[in-house]
Amino acid sequence: MFHNVIFDLDGTLLDTIDDLADAGNYVCRLHGWPTYTVEEYKRFVGNGMAKLVFRFVPEEWRTPEGVAAILEEFMPYYDAHKEDKTAPYTGLPEVVRKLKEAGVSMSVLTNKADELAGPVVESYYPGVFSIVQGAIPGYEPKPDPALLQRLMERMGAERGNTLFVGDSNVDIRTAKNGGLTSCGVLWGFRGREELEKEGADQLVEEPQELLEVILGHG
Repeated sequence: MFHNVIFDLDGTLLDTIDDLADAGNYVCRLHGWPTYTVEEYKRFVGNGMAKLVFRFVPEEWRTPEGVAAILEEFMPYYDAHKEDKTAPYTGLPEVVRKLKEAGVSMSVLTNKADELAGPVVESYYPGVFSIVQGAIPGYEPKPDPALLQRLMERMGAERGNTLFVGDSNVDIRTAKNGGLTSCGVLWGFRGREELEKEGADQLVEEPQELLEVILGHG
């Protein structure tokens, strides 16, 4: 059994891609730039908001100053619309509730801005996760392990009994960099090929399978 589980957020606990795509395309239309499909945004996300902006702006805007300026347009719009289309993946609320009832300590580590992460998690998973850690200034985003280590200290978690669950290569690398066992989910923004290539320790196709992986670890 894993006594501690750390979940990624976007593409793992919540299907947020439509709201992220809408916010990105809103900014693109403001400037008369080309817009992108939801499938394209699935490749843009995963490394934090600044990197998301870097990927959808034209090349001449891909400077620290340019990205910062566009972030100031993107963030308020996304904050106002972050729950328009976002929803938990089918079956996950029931699964995490069962895990909590079984005594598993669960937290969230995401590259979403810290001030946005906590409220959106609590909105869809009230009272479930002990800590929600988003991106904060002064720390590199995932897959850098610094925020992961900070989170594990706050949880009182040890490497041997902690599982990291996510949907992308960023999450698998984060687990590796922190010395944790990783579990890739196949309902998110990426897919089996990416997760297998990155070396995920486990893969699950349906949320229900997490119960066996986490409670049946032996």
